[in-house]
This record gives sequence, structure tokens and C-alpha cells, in this order.
Amino acid sequence: MIQGAIVIVMEPLIYSVGTQVVVQKETYHINRRVAHPAGSVGVIVRSPTDGTHTYRVKFNDGFEAAVHHNQLVRLAEFKQDPNRKNVESSMIDLKERVIYRCVIGSRAYGLEDEQSDTDRRGIYLPPAELHWSLYGVPEQLENEETQEAYWELQKFVVLALKANPNVLECLYSPIVEFATPLAEELLAMREAFLSKLVYQTYSGYVASQFKKMQTDIRNQGQVKWKHVMHLIRLLISGINALREGKVTVEVGEQRERLLEIKRGVVPFAEVDAWRNRLQIEFEHAFQQTTLPDRPDYERVNAFLIHGRKLALRKELP
Repeated sequence: MIQGAIVIVMEPLIYSVGTQVVVQKETYHINRRVAHPAGSVGVIVRSPTDGTHTYRVKFNDGFEAAVHHNQLVRLAEFKQDPNRKNVESSMIDLKERVIYRCVIGSRAYGLEDEQSDTDRRGIYLPPAELHWSLYGVPEQLENEETQEAYWELQKFVVLALKANPNVLECLYSPIVEFATPLAEELLAMREAFLSKLVYQTYSGYVASQFKKMQTDIRNQGQVKWKHVMHLIRLLISGINALREGKVTVEVGEQRERLLEIKRGVVPFAEVDAWRNRLQIEFEHAFQQTTLPDRPDYERVNAFLIHGRKLALRKELP
């Protein structure tokens, strides 16, 4: 389960100039005649430096008034259903809807050291009523303090169909901490997500990142070696996926060589040369793979519908 609360972005204390607001008190002319009733819309033309001073609000007839922060609300917020905040505050309950939790990152790869975090990822299944509601559900639950993130079921499978490396590694993680029967069904059909798209997704990302790193070397004389290591690891993983029809998460015999890259003891030119050799291997594996051109969309869609139906139940499937 997720420990602690879901991160909520707090509203800014000071609204900027140009923000449309609803004034929640009457405003008056100098002679105490009402200029605009409570509920009138204006635009902030001057903001205070802190929350203790007043805003200058201009109305559509040109009249301006000083209004305190507590006496106005943003128009966009005012238009929202007043029940929405109650729904958002209850989102923390979605942590009870996690159906799958695994460890990814260095500990799953076999590349951890004493400083390595334990990165947990997984899937949650929102209750049907909330999913159908006006408010919808978040695509991802995150807790930075505990290094956890959980994708909503549909978001997860869509990313997996696109050969997203992080998501595919979740399906093949050697460290599974929790899985409900529905999650076990998903793991049993994980090969349905694998296709030749692995080649385009993995190799395209690595090539673009190395191009940026070459620029960093020229301009700054340094790169983030941990990132370099993981790009090489990603190429190796992609090659194995095309050859073996599964995602190999643990790096095995490549561990020491990859850790040398992480420590920065291997010259960048040498790493780049290895990357080019791996890219050639990747192309050969792509030409010879038995993986289909596209993943099994129909099978995955049937599973998603099945999961949605189970979300009608109160108990976690």
C-alpha cells in the first residue's frame, strides 16, 4: 500500500495580474452606494506582495476596488462543482485499490549499492463509480517520499502496448511484492504486449539521449554517468526482448561492466563505441525476431474490459 498521502499541488497564495476573480462581498462607491454586488466578476490589475494586503480589482464598467484575498476566489475555481474538493480529498483512499506492486530500478536490475533507493511501481484499479463520475480518476498515484508510483489500469496497459520500457519492466520485474488475482491474470498474458515496437521505442530513445550527451561533452565536458549506464542497459534489454520474446530485467554478467560506466571510469568514447556495436546487434535482432509487428490489442482490450467489470465489486479483484 502507498504510505502517506498523495501529493497535492497547493494553490498559489498570491493571484497574478490578469486573473479573473469572483468578488465575494459588495463593493461600494465613495458615497457608500453599492457599486457591484457580491458574486460580481472582475480582473486583478494589481497584486499585493503578501497575503495580508489587498488586491486591486477592476470590473467590466471600469470601476476599481480594493479587495482582500479572503474575499475573492478565482473564476475558474468558482465554476467547479463544490463537491469536487471533497472528492479530491478522498483520493487518498485509492491507495487501497492497488492490485500490483513490484520493485524496479537498480535493485531489480542487480545494480544496487548502499545508496540505492527502493523504487516501487504498480497498478491500481479505481472503483467503477468514481471512474464513471464527473471527476474521473488520476492516471497515476505518486508518493515521492517512499519512491512509489502506481498507474491506473488503463494507463498502464496503454503504455505497455507502446513498449514503454518502465512499464514493460514492471511486468517482468523479478521482485513482485503484491499481486491480486486480476494482476496475476495480467502477468500471465504479458507476452501480449511485446512486439517489434520495442526496437523503435528503445533504440530511438537511446539515440536521442546519446546525441544530447555528446552536446554535453562538448559544452560542459561531463555527463551523468548513471544515465549513460542505464541507456546501455536499455539497449541490452531491448536486444534480449527481440531475441528471447521476454524482457530480461536483471543485467547478469554485464553487471560489473555497467557499474564501471556508472562510476565514470570508462571514457565516453569507449562507451559510445559499445553503444554503436549494440545498436548493430539490435538491428540484426529486429530483422530476425519472431515478435509480431504489433502487440495483441484485442487480447489486451478484452482484459481491460474484464478488469472494468470487476471494478464494480467492493472487494479488490
